[in-house]
Amino acid sequence: MDLHRDRDHHRSVITLLGAADELVADVESLVRSTVGHLDLAGHEGVHPRFGVVDVLPFVPLGSATMADAVVLRDETARWLGDDLGLPSFLYGPMSDGSLRTLPEVRREAFRTLSPDVGPRSLHPTAGAVAVGARDVLVAWNIWLSGISLERARQLAADVRGPGVRALGLEVDGAVQVSCNLIDPTRVTPDTVLDAVADAMGQEGSVLRCELVGLAPIAVLEGIPESRLAELDLSWDRTIEAAAQARGLSIR
Repeated sequence: MDLHRDRDHHRSVITLLGAADELVADVESLVRSTVGHLDLAGHEGVHPRFGVVDVLPFVPLGSATMADAVVLRDETARWLGDDLGLPSFLYGPMSDGSLRTLPEVRREAFRTLSPDVGPRSLHPTAGAVAVGARDVLVAWNIWLSGISLERARQLAADVRGPGVRALGLEVDGAVQVSCNLIDPTRVTPDTVLDAVADAMGQEGSVLRCELVGLAPIAVLEGIPESRLAELDLSWDRTIEAAAQARGLSIR
């Protein structure tokens, strides 16, 4: 449905959509090819990563439920271990009723957390995979000028909260506040941009915003039309529009 990539992050964000059986087949094909071609040992990029297939989230849309996504997550993690020898860390709803987050996996993997499925140690070339079941989020970046990386990290900490995960990164000589909006209809891109701009004051300026992947149409419906271009949002880059353009329905 969408492909987003750049040299500095050295990372591709690929969006797939389909019914469960088709989606699993496409995921397995993509993962098998990636593991066969890439070696994590030679990777350099500004974004945190621990595997060539770093994060693999299943997101329920339309009539699909979170329970459906959990089934696909768990089955895929078992396949990764059995067929490709990859260790997997699960995130999202866990079997004990708890909720594990992706930041927790990144922070604790191979420290306080052992792989949930597959080998106990990193694959020699492909590393490990974080396999998740989660709701829709919006991956979205704010590029800044005139401030240091340390200040960008502070701005990221200022906006971080229950609805926003944020990192300050240096990318190709510029800095950005890289965000995952995990409750994007409540904590919308315009409110996050305004919070960063207010906290930054006269220290620097906003160069641009950047949508990574697709956004649900409900996010755009909550933002004034006059601000969409500023936020790098558009109606034709929604999940619903991409699906409709390919003759798919997620209602």
